[in-house]
Amino acid sequence: KLKMAARKLEKDDEDTRTAPRKSLKHVKMSESDCKVSVVFDMQFSDLMTERDLGKCLKQVIRCYSYNRRIPQPVQVHMTSHGGRVEAEMLKHDGYRNWDFHFKQESYDKLFPLDKIIYLSAESETALETLEQDKAYIIGGLVDHNHHKGLCHARAQEIGVKTARLPIDEFINMKTRKVLTVNHVYEILAEVCQGVSWKDAFMKVLPERKGALDKIDCDNGDSS
Repeated sequence: KLKMAARKLEKDDEDTRTAPRKSLKHVKMSESDCKVSVVFDMQFSDLMTERDLGKCLKQVIRCYSYNRRIPQPVQVHMTSHGGRVEAEMLKHDGYRNWDFHFKQESYDKLFPLDKIIYLSAESETALETLEQDKAYIIGGLVDHNHHKGLCHARAQEIGVKTARLPIDEFINMKTRKVLTVNHVYEILAEVCQGVSWKDAFMKVLPERKGALDKIDCDNGDSS
């Protein structure tokens, strides 16, 4: 299933691009001006069913596809890449050759603690800017509310700073503000390309989330 998902994403990538083929040259992470690191923390794989783990990895694969298409790719990492996670990823022939950093170690062993920001909906701190020397951690956990707050708690246990996306500051949402792994990544990636937080939210968040420009809402514009 993961292999099929990857192939579909690659086909969609080709089919939906209208630019001439010569202009589709992908910029590698090493060539990118963007040095912001986005890290998918897979330490929670044992807490997920096989189906949920597969769903989580499909979201990460979607991030990889997205990262290859943007003008200035972010530095993407997968940490705690072992055990069940590695076994699932091995279903992708040649995935280790992807432009992606796969690491067995946990994120706190790869980056200095003072350079790490763990993204958590439970954090009281709103993220304001993305810094080039920082690593922004996305918890790889599809939990259906079974483990609410776990990523936040684990980060606090080891003294890592946490932050939430500044959703409340820019938009109103009809549903819960817990987003999928790929939506969090895509918002970060868009901001790294110079897009404003508000425009990134409006571009990435699906319509079912009911995202509305906060200024329009405050002005009573329901259109």
